[in-house]
Amino acid sequence: MAKYTGYKRPENTKKALLELFRYMGYHKWLLLIVAVLVLISTGASVMGTYLLKPVINRFILPGDIRGLVYALLGMGIMYFCGASATFGYNRLMAKTSQKVVGDIRRDLFAHVQKLPLRYFDAHTHGELMSRFTNDVDTIQEALNNSFTLVIQSSLTLVGTVVMLLVLNVHMALIVIVFLCIMFCFIRWNGKRSKEYYDRQQAYLAAVNGFAEEMVAGQKVEKIFNHEEEDMKVFREKNEDLRAASTKALAYSSMMIPSIVSLSYACYAISACTGGLLAIAGMMDLGSLAAYLVYVRQSALPLNQFTQQVNFILSALAGAERIFDMMHEKPEEDSGTVTLVYTEKGPAWKEEDGRLIPLRGDVRFENVVFGYVPEKKVLSGISLYAKPGQKIAFVGSTGAGKTTIINLVNRFYEIQEGRILYDGIDIRRIRLDDLRRSLAMVIQDTHLFTGTIADNIRYGRLDATDEEVREAARLANADSFIRRLPEGYDTVLYSDGSNLSQGQRQLLAIARAAVAYPPVLILDEATSSIDTRTERLIEKGMDAIMEGRTVFVIAHRLSTVRNSEAILVLEKGQVIERGSHEELLEQKGRYYQLYTGMYELD
Repeated sequence: MAKYTGYKRPENTKKALLELFRYMGYHKWLLLIVAVLVLISTGASVMGTYLLKPVINRFILPGDIRGLVYALLGMGIMYFCGASATFGYNRLMAKTSQKVVGDIRRDLFAHVQKLPLRYFDAHTHGELMSRFTNDVDTIQEALNNSFTLVIQSSLTLVGTVVMLLVLNVHMALIVIVFLCIMFCFIRWNGKRSKEYYDRQQAYLAAVNGFAEEMVAGQKVEKIFNHEEEDMKVFREKNEDLRAASTKALAYSSMMIPSIVSLSYACYAISACTGGLLAIAGMMDLGSLAAYLVYVRQSALPLNQFTQQVNFILSALAGAERIFDMMHEKPEEDSGTVTLVYTEKGPAWKEEDGRLIPLRGDVRFENVVFGYVPEKKVLSGISLYAKPGQKIAFVGSTGAGKTTIINLVNRFYEIQEGRILYDGIDIRRIRLDDLRRSLAMVIQDTHLFTGTIADNIRYGRLDATDEEVREAARLANADSFIRRLPEGYDTVLYSDGSNLSQGQRQLLAIARAAVAYPPVLILDEATSSIDTRTERLIEKGMDAIMEGRTVFVIAHRLSTVRNSEAILVLEKGQVIERGSHEELLEQKGRYYQLYTGMYELD
């Protein structure tokens, strides 16, 4: 017997079921064959038992050996057909379930790729990954086993009750009464075990979360001598989990013994009653034998049906979460302006075919934006970056520096104003083409599983090996790459955990350099690199980005000194703009920051 897994039930069972049926409908012919095979398998099982009546009455009692052999041969053929049908539908259902789950997983991943960053900000990585793992696995398990078992158990139970009524109506009432008692017990036991399994899941999550937090913070725990207090908290959480698990297992483990005991009681009463009826001549021996076999078989399909329904509801709850995610609104992309490459260089192509040279002129005009409507991050901000300029943003945490960069990429939609790219509102540019014209290096470097060359080539998939190496040289990464055992063919795992933070940052910069974009964005790109390496990288970037627009966000003011324009931000507003020398002469906020009179938060 499968136990309750602790999943929540679906809020809208009908809707989740219809969505799942839609995917199953793509393979309706396979499912039709499965249904036919399940019917054959169930029919062979139910009818095989009924044949005991004519075999005993017509051949065994009269002593007809020849007829008995033929009857047994016929029963053998029927059972063989049933077994073959069972084998067949199990194999076909496994194949079909993998197809359905593969379709769901494919569509889910495709849709996730189109979701805006706002959605990922509101959901944890673990929560999103559970859709691809736990929720998909429960659907797969239900399709593999539960759906066919529920159908077969239902047919077997109905068939058994019908055949009992055919054999003897009065005797069948005994079994029906016991089946009702079993069903009520299963429902009561299921509710109780569900209650404690839900508690077990909650306490288990608390124990795991606490243990993970303590392991990760071992250094802090030891520094402040907090071991005894943490052990006390862990004992309390562990005791809650133990108590809930004990109750959950106590209820779930009593299911089979209780059902078996009820089935034995039903069998004993049925055997005694049937025996008395047979002695009185009110029931023939063949009917009694078939009846008693049906009695022994009756409890199993009821138990299977009730237990598998729990798994199906768990799978539907997982399906509901998956389909809710699929119904999330994707990024809006109504742009019609595309990026094309001409003999004169990249250009924007309007709907009417008119070409606008891609120069890298970026302007904000009275832009108002907030990640949540009630809190504005940018309040009517206006700024510009001329083609080929290196623009630096300086300001306290929360001033809006990274937000400006995110809006240039159109990761979020502004509430008011507009952002112009070469005079074109970025909302008119196709998202893919807009982002293709930009390259970005962020502070939290992310490297993919694969070789170092593959990670650099991620910036431009058609880059040659020589272009990859040239980008690495400009980013000052070539020297450390060549010192690795496999050089550019070194395979990276776990986000490049075998490299230092500085080396990972260098690879991210090389990845941006190989894209050779018209606009380059550096968001704390050199935060993990020493000053000497930083100067070398800047020289390489200046060479490859000559004539291109560069946006720089940095807390170290030394990295922005050579910018054509430095913008000082405060509370979503540009309070100062100018070159390094001009801002020092103004003796305003930048002067205070540079001289140490004022520090960034």
